[in-house]
Amino acid sequence: MRQHYIDNLRWITILLLVPYHAAMAWNVWDEPNYIFFEGNKVISSIIVFLSPYFMPVLFLLAGISTSLALKKRTVKEYISERVKRLFIPFLFCTLFFMPIMTYIADKFNFGYEGNLFEHYGIFFTKFTDLTGADGGFSLGQFWFILYLLVISMLALGIIVLLKKRITKFKKDTPLWFICVLGLPLMLLSELLSIGGKSLVEYTYIFLIGYYIFSNDNVIGKIEKYRLIFLFVGLMAAILNVYLFIWSDISYPLVNTTVKFIAEWFMLIALLGIGKDCLNFNSKVSTYLSQRSFVFYILHFVWVVLFQYLFADILSDNIELLYIVPIILAYCTTFLSCEICIRIPFLCSFMGIKPITNSNCMNR
Repeated sequence: MRQHYIDNLRWITILLLVPYHAAMAWNVWDEPNYIFFEGNKVISSIIVFLSPYFMPVLFLLAGISTSLALKKRTVKEYISERVKRLFIPFLFCTLFFMPIMTYIADKFNFGYEGNLFEHYGIFFTKFTDLTGADGGFSLGQFWFILYLLVISMLALGIIVLLKKRITKFKKDTPLWFICVLGLPLMLLSELLSIGGKSLVEYTYIFLIGYYIFSNDNVIGKIEKYRLIFLFVGLMAAILNVYLFIWSDISYPLVNTTVKFIAEWFMLIALLGIGKDCLNFNSKVSTYLSQRSFVFYILHFVWVVLFQYLFADILSDNIELLYIVPIILAYCTTFLSCEICIRIPFLCSFMGIKPITNSNCMNR
């Protein structure tokens, strides 16, 4: 039986990327961005509130999905599917969409006067901080696709090698065990970390999804205590925002600890809430689930473009400068999704199936 809450949690998370990425234009920690206006604590608080668990939940869901996928696919079929759905889209999107985003960034941040085609030469030869804010090479949001590809292959190797030694968790799960599973996150977060994104940490979360949270008994226990987990996660996330953004005194160790408490308890809370409230299928949820991957690919380009276009027009109104590009980005992203899924060769490059197939998306 298909676990619809996995699909629904995924598309909800991906839809939230629009306001999340739009808010990066106002971050107060001076992180380079394609468009940067000025530091704003209120808007930056949105990022800090979501960031501890925002992307980790997608890796956790991917681990659970892999458990389901390997029940109906051979190892060879799984690898082939990952290449088609991840490797090809990663190459295509990095080479096609990222030069556009870095071109806009170069024009906005550094006054670049050349055209888009001339800027391709800069993109493929300028390697600096990899953020793309200076017009140089960047993976942008497609780091997630690359990480998911690498982690899927690493995890598959571990699963195959340890198949006879480690089995999925089948016993009744005590509450303390679920809670302590998050402890290694603090130790793993700096290992193989690029731009604050740890390959080791996300691999751990993926494997936890595969071995632990793919079990219905474990999910049932999480669902039972979901409100407790949610309370702890929200309190930690709010405290993390206060310590990182609003406090005048620095508490690095406390801030780091609170951040990882927020990450873990929000992760398991979202699984429990998803299982309880989102385990359904409807026309709307099917529509959004089928387009979630291509939405992920396209959304940031539109956010950056509209922030660039409205930078001068709405410069005196921060609220509108934040909200208007978000609304327009949602509209144009969905419109461009509809166009892309009707063009077969684009579907091949983006790792999706054409609209002619009732199951337009394939994990």
